[in-house]
Amino acid sequence: MTAAPFATLSFERSVAAPIGTLYQAWIAPAARAVWAPPAPGVTVEFLESDARIGGREVSICRFPGTPDVHVEAGWLQLVPDSVTVNYEVVSSKGAIDSVALVTAQFSGDAKASKVAVTVQLSSQAQDMAAGYTQGFDAGIANLTGVAERTMILQRVIKAPVSVVWGAWMNPETLPKWWGPDGFSCKTSRIDLRQGGEWVFDMIAPDGTVFPNHHRYGQVIPEVRLDYALLWGENGPKHADAWASFSEEGGATRVTLGMVMATAKEYQDAKGFGAEALGLQTLGKLARSIGAD
Repeated sequence: MTAAPFATLSFERSVAAPIGTLYQAWIAPAARAVWAPPAPGVTVEFLESDARIGGREVSICRFPGTPDVHVEAGWLQLVPDSVTVNYEVVSSKGAIDSVALVTAQFSGDAKASKVAVTVQLSSQAQDMAAGYTQGFDAGIANLTGVAERTMILQRVIKAPVSVVWGAWMNPETLPKWWGPDGFSCKTSRIDLRQGGEWVFDMIAPDGTVFPNHHRYGQVIPEVRLDYALLWGENGPKHADAWASFSEEGGATRVTLGMVMATAKEYQDAKGFGAEALGLQTLGKLARSIGAD
């Protein structure tokens, strides 16, 4: 079959989520891993993911009964809450199937937003336009659902990234500041590294105990850590979460993101004030290093 060499594909979706939340759901590897599979039964394994300019994302997409698809992407432009540009190379059986330039533009406000994606596609082995259309339609539909159950908390802390990261990734200091005002932590075991875990109880001022289990995924020092948040040791998943750290005028912008397991869990979390409580946690982090 002769490949159709070039095609320009466009996708657009309105989302009932703030523009900043939609942007984070688009770029954050922990969120992308949730919405990336285009159909039930399809799995996407991320081998590498670095959401910075020049960073790569390498994944394997497995479709039942077909050869694995290898995808390499690279971030070329990242303008927060505005635009991203990345390249994407898709291959299977050791041969390149397609190369694409993907531009995503974001618009909206604190209540609702929109993403418009343009894919400039170069098919190499066969006409890939139909497959890309199906895949991006499904992926952006998934993105909508993920963004609408994602919570994003941010705080600028007046300390270098190395200091803030050190307070987070130190097993002695993390339990001392983690949790909202008045809460304390009792640790069963803690191993703050990729593939590690933290099993602990978070104890409210009235003595109520909330069992927690964090399982750590990718850890990029002074950049980002991903973790699954479980209700108690080996309990049901509450959220796919991440914390990212970026330098901002000598200070550190900390972004704490959580994709709740279900829309109901998101609504329940909003209902009991999880956003305000999470910001209290980041405030305790700042105070723990004298940067309040």
